[in-house]
Amino acid sequence: MTETKYIFVTGGVVSSLGKGIISSSIGKLLQARGYNITIQK
Repeated sequence: MTETKYIFVTGGVVSSLGKGIISSSIGKLLQARGYNITIQK
């Protein structure tokens, strides 16, 4: 069984769109490398 890793993206209330874009971009890059990704808000 593989070890679970977490990535936290933090920021202010105003930058919620930016956090979403960054999170989805990182997720897509990791998916392209074969990782299983789950985004939780």
